[in-house]
Amino acid sequence: MSKKSDHIIKINNLNVTFPIFGGIIQHEISAVQAVKDFSIKVPKGETIAIVGESGSGKSTLGKAIINVLKLTAPDVRINGEILIQDGDSYIDLLKIDKKKMIHYRSNIQMIFQDPYSSLNPRMIVKDIIQEPMDIQGDLNENEKEDKVMSLLTKVGLSKEQSMRYPHEFSGGQRQRIGIARALATDPKIIIADEPVSALDVSIQAQVINLLMDLQEEFNLTILFIAHDLSVVKHISTEIAVMYLGELVEYGKTDDIFANPQHEYTKTLLAAIPQPNPKGREKRKKQRLK
Repeated sequence: MSKKSDHIIKINNLNVTFPIFGGIIQHEISAVQAVKDFSIKVPKGETIAIVGESGSGKSTLGKAIINVLKLTAPDVRINGEILIQDGDSYIDLLKIDKKKMIHYRSNIQMIFQDPYSSLNPRMIVKDIIQEPMDIQGDLNENEKEDKVMSLLTKVGLSKEQSMRYPHEFSGGQRQRIGIARALATDPKIIIADEPVSALDVSIQAQVINLLMDLQEEFNLTILFIAHDLSVVKHISTEIAVMYLGELVEYGKTDDIFANPQHEYTKTLLAAIPQPNPKGREKRKKQRLK
């Protein structure tokens, strides 16, 4: 067990490998290593951005942390350590069984990328937000209802909207419902898996500002997964850059933007749209240095 520190998550030498099966008699013919020897320490109450292009392993990393990969890919091989702070010590999520994981999952919740497919279309908003409480909490029905209404208000929706179905809401409103659902179990850690990539640019800033306000109010630690560096510039305190499953650069957000060290990071920065053509040329020159 580790001594208590200011790091709420410690990931040590994490590897995630998906086997590929083939042949008449199904056997492993190859494997894809989605995450390679990944190590990081996440400070409590901070926002760490995990960035990289599609296929770089970002979402796989997030699902590994919340320990749901084996539900969707039973043959996946995961080794290393995912240590979550538990009082004065740390618990390795990779070494606990499903029953124990139920307890720890209340402390780690996820906001999904697609607000259209992540909400059950047959459930009203009230039941969607209350469902995690039914599984994790010990509140009575009145307390659950009060909490649902309070969370709706905090994410900018009205109590009257609690009786509506997801199809009656816009994409931005659906993502607000998803955020309210993630907060239902009073988590310490939120994994936001590209939560604004499916939204209009005008709505993205609203959702990011909402997350920043909620982080301050609830003292949340956020892992913000994104492929666009410009999206994470204002919300993150530190940035981890992933390329082909590996962590290639990690540092303070301001330092990454001012002086990127890895060529891949420079390429990501150069890809940020620039309204000023002169600014775009400057980015290209920095990348070629």
